[in-house]
Amino acid sequence: MLTIGELASYAGVTVRAVRHYHAKGLLPEPERDPSGYRRYGGDSVVELIRIRTLAEAGVPLARVRELLQAGEEEFAAAVADIDKRLRAEIRERQRHRERIARLTAGDSLALPPEVVEFLDRLRALGIDERIVEVERDGWIPLAAHSPERVPEWMARKREQVADPRLIALYLTLSQALDRADDDSRLVELADKLAAYITRVADERGEDYVGDVDVEPPFVKLMDTLAFDTVPPARRLIELLKERGWTGWTKLERVDPTQGDGGRGPAG
Repeated sequence: MLTIGELASYAGVTVRAVRHYHAKGLLPEPERDPSGYRRYGGDSVVELIRIRTLAEAGVPLARVRELLQAGEEEFAAAVADIDKRLRAEIRERQRHRERIARLTAGDSLALPPEVVEFLDRLRALGIDERIVEVERDGWIPLAAHSPERVPEWMARKREQVADPRLIALYLTLSQALDRADDDSRLVELADKLAAYITRVADERGEDYVGDVDVEPPFVKLMDTLAFDTVPPARRLIELLKERGWTGWTKLERVDPTQGDGGRGPAG
């Protein structure tokens, strides 16, 4: 015969757990012997191990009680269901482990390979990391929202980044990131950027420069990410609007005389 401490030790639980299972009606509590101690038999060890195993598998104690009273077929079916659930949880945890491991991979955690390749290309060209960060943060919601369009957009991006004129604009913007809103270099950049956009739009069509097929809330989100990361971008957009274009994520041609008191394009 076993004391409660010995029972707990053999079953791999605490004395407190044994008493808890007694209170829940899962494990019969034996009468005290003449010395005032409760004594347990070997069958109590087996029963306690069954309770512990089911509880550790996440089975609610109320369900444990039902299973302990179930017939062999019902118990076997219940164990099969528990095993199925545990295997699903293991697969889910494995996916979490893989995602955690990919955290060290940087951009590749949340972006398609072709976008990561494009960002690396910008870095190789000497583009300021803050501009690369704006591109990356914009692509994350865009790729999540419309993954089927990423190859199309990236083909266009690769074509654009092959244009030395655009790279020159990127590099000019890199130099203007820490400039005040009234810095003349922002005005010069706006002139060059507006001229470039207009030329491309005239050559390839306005859809080529402005076709971002996402809902307005996503466009606003990506614009906000850009403005927060690169503060001069907001002023640059104001200057671009004076030159006939508006938007950061989604470029659109506008009448430069609208919204500025009739003032013509700044020059």
